[in-house]
Amino acid sequence: MPIDTLDTPERFRARFPSLKDTVHLASCSQGAASEHVLTALQEFQWSMRSHGAPWGEWMVQVDAARAAFAAHIGAATDEIAVVPCASDGAYQVASTLDWSRRPGLVTTDMEFPSIAHVWLAQGGRGAQVRHVPDEDGIVPATGYLDAIDETTNLVSIPLVSYRNGVRLPVAETVRAARSAGARVFVDAYQGLGVLPVDVRELDCDYLVCGALKYLLGVPGIAFLYVRDGVRDEVAPQLTGWFGRVDPFGFDPRTLDFPDTARRFETGTPSIPSAYAAAAGLRTLAEVDAKDVEAHIRELTAYAHQRLTETGETLASPADPELRGPQVAIADPAPDALAAALGERRIVTSPRGTLLRVSFHYYNTPSDVDALITALGELRAT
Repeated sequence: MPIDTLDTPERFRARFPSLKDTVHLASCSQGAASEHVLTALQEFQWSMRSHGAPWGEWMVQVDAARAAFAAHIGAATDEIAVVPCASDGAYQVASTLDWSRRPGLVTTDMEFPSIAHVWLAQGGRGAQVRHVPDEDGIVPATGYLDAIDETTNLVSIPLVSYRNGVRLPVAETVRAARSAGARVFVDAYQGLGVLPVDVRELDCDYLVCGALKYLLGVPGIAFLYVRDGVRDEVAPQLTGWFGRVDPFGFDPRTLDFPDTARRFETGTPSIPSAYAAAAGLRTLAEVDAKDVEAHIRELTAYAHQRLTETGETLASPADPELRGPQVAIADPAPDALAAALGERRIVTSPRGTLLRVSFHYYNTPSDVDALITALGELRAT
């Protein structure tokens, strides 16, 4: 356990000023702002005010965010590329694969569209995309296993689906891909920060996650893990000065790529986002990941039970082993429902025909109770 640990949800919650008057149930969209992050953003503004263009200081923050993310997933710092968003990370991976040799790209209907669209775009380079369908909102391991064969080049699987919070069979899929000689890309955006991830145990080749959701940062920065030893079949097709062996060599005639994950980087990263990402990850480092996971499991179980008892129709799995940090409520007008809840300072996240309610370590059963009360009053009117 970390030395300076916030060992209870209540102590962790105290780091988030807005939670004094707001029920934040939208970490699947944007995490609540901790005092660490708010201070870090002020520090960035002050650095501009005081020093104008302190690039050396700013690069320290980028590297701090990179190192903190590496530590969070059990990776080496050189295995992490700093990218603008998860879509860029997915494109960088796809661009380095030779689809003429092995054209198969296996994904799922439960993939977030921003990643799924990158995969579909590879059809112009010869990729043959196969979608593993869901079965009533659940993706069984057999679906992936049936889709993977000797022609498969890349298998993409979310850690948790954005749509209804279902956990996907990552471990079984990785083993099947390994047996077939395929690489594995994991989108960890909807779980990393509240579900423990060790990339050595996961044994994936690539993993991507942005900072703004459960990692408690802000938009504008993401991290791409590239397992040491993975070799590109084609050089990255999108590049820039940060993708060079020596970015500060400023040589317009030399296109060289480092052996590290930094070969996937392009232009100048979002510096304010780097400040916030480092701060958010620092906040997470103060809690034990297993305690967080256990707390989330209890909260989602409580929410699932209370919502079911009050007559809500749920689209998230009833089985706790399949449920991530989210409970999804079916509603004919989720945007209107989210707006009505927002007027009561209950923040949720609508998507499609579902209202997503997501939990972090700062949430408590009282947040669920507040949601139940508000829903009951709104349903009555």
